[in-house]
Parts: sequence; C-alpha cells; structure tokens
Amino acid sequence: MSDAPTPSFERLPGEQLPTLECTRVRLRRLNHDDAADVFRVFSDPEVMRYWSSLPIQTPEQASALIEQTHACFAEHTLYQWGIERRSDSRVIGTVTLASLDAANRRAEIGFALARDTWGAGYMIEAARAVISLAFETMGLERIEADVDPRNAASLVLLAKLDFVREGLLRERWRVGTEVADSVMLGLLRREWAGRPA
Repeated sequence: MSDAPTPSFERLPGEQLPTLECTRVRLRRLNHDDAADVFRVFSDPEVMRYWSSLPIQTPEQASALIEQTHACFAEHTLYQWGIERRSDSRVIGTVTLASLDAANRRAEIGFALARDTWGAGYMIEAARAVISLAFETMGLERIEADVDPRNAASLVLLAKLDFVREGLLRERWRVGTEVADSVMLGLLRREWAGRPA
C-alpha cells in the first residue's frame, strides 16, 4: 500500500476539464465540433442497450448533451471527458465521473464507446486515467459503478480495474418499456494505491 498521504477532496480547477494524455487516446472537454461523433455514439441502440436512458434521436440532442456537460462542470456536479482517438482525432466515446459527493469523497463512473471500436482496449486505458485522477488529484476515496447485470463487457472491464461486486438492486431502472436490475460495484482508493505499477 502507498505511504503517500491522502489528499483532501479537490474540485477540478479552471474553467474546463483538464486534458488527460494516454497512449492511444486523449481525454478532453467535448466541444460543439464533436457533435457528429457524440451523435454517432449515443444514437446507436447497441451502445445504449444497457444505458439508463434511450438513444438520442437527433444531432441537436447531441449538441444539447455537450452543452449540458459544460454546465455540469461549472457546477461541479459531473465531469465528462470525450475520448479522442489519437490516430485520427475522432471522439469515440466518453468517460464520466457523476454523482460527485464531496462530503463522502465518492463518485460514480460511467462510460460509453462507439461500437466499431469495441474490443480494442481503448476504454480500459481511458478509465484508468480518470480513476487515477479521481484518487490521486481529487482525493476521492471511493468510486462506484452501476451496471446492468446483462452487460457482460462492462462487468469484465470493471473486474480488470479491480472493482468489487457489492450487491444487486432489483428493478432499479425503467427505460422505455423495459425494467432492469443493477449490479453495484465499488473500488476504494487504498485498493487502487496498492496496485502494481
């Protein structure tokens, strides 16, 4: 386990999200030039299959989603990064820290990735960067994930990140005509700090 002192909780400073550089992706603030890419991701029924809302229907909704991420950053209620693939500068998905709870030093992680990039390892790279920021810079002590139990790919990803399954909430979400359960998972800062480099 790391002997480094636990940082106090800190909101992300500045007027926009910090950019996080990874090997194959860059995590950055979404802007309105990304609307077509955001629409491509969040309008895909397969990507949104286990999401807590229905796919978006119009490019205007993608623009509104981007604007909402800016407003949430200003209020420090949600931090959502676009995942830009370095090879072609295309936004292929998002990673989000939501439900930020300063008093209890926790947040919830969420992610979405364009279907044509599934299985390439982009998301584990992006999620690791956000988790490291959350624990090492923001001083969070716990990150939670809420996953549909049928979403095998997300459960595998979270297991690789050392999230622990903590329980099942039955019939938690009602999306369209469907009712879905939630698997709840958690990762603690001390567990992350103890990971091998």
